[in-house]
Amino acid sequence: MALAFPRRRLLAAALVLAVSLPAFAQNAPLRLRGTIESVDANRLVLRDRSGEQVDLALPANLVVTEVVPAKLSDIQPGSFVGAGAMPQPDGTQKAIAVLVFPETMRGTGEGHRPFDFLPQSTMTNATVAGIASAADGSRLKVAYPGGEQTIVVPPEAVIFSVKPGSRDLLVPGTRVSLTAQQVDGKPTATRISAGRNGFAPPY
Repeated sequence: MALAFPRRRLLAAALVLAVSLPAFAQNAPLRLRGTIESVDANRLVLRDRSGEQVDLALPANLVVTEVVPAKLSDIQPGSFVGAGAMPQPDGTQKAIAVLVFPETMRGTGEGHRPFDFLPQSTMTNATVAGIASAADGSRLKVAYPGGEQTIVVPPEAVIFSVKPGSRDLLVPGTRVSLTAQQVDGKPTATRISAGRNGFAPPY
């Protein structure tokens, strides 16, 4: 019995490596989410959502984005938004969170696609064509080249925006979302999103 726990840990670690190392080896960006365990000028240790520890280099040109709370009233016809959501039986998308993009980021990732936050989740980056109230929450009609979606925004959905951030956001205990890839032979964080005062990236 004494060896069972270490063996399980070794197997879990092997499975994580089997998934992540080929992606890093191919220089494909990976999205990671978790909590900062330690950080200095050149290195960040992340405890990801699975409980695994990930050691990442921090380059001089690291991009830090600050996530900030927003309100549903900030979303107007013509706003460009990004909705992380779950598909519903009626064909709508129920929002987990909605990002209100600043105007300078209009068009970022435009379209509708699968999203890696939860199984079956989707991401829709699109322009708001109309807003209506409904029993299950506000409904956003959004359009993008080649398609449109109806996003149901329930009261519990997180509404947020983003702005340029700084490294002072990166402290132990902070929840972050980041993009990492192989740089000069090392797993490296290239972009990190974080908030202040307990506010964190919702996906």
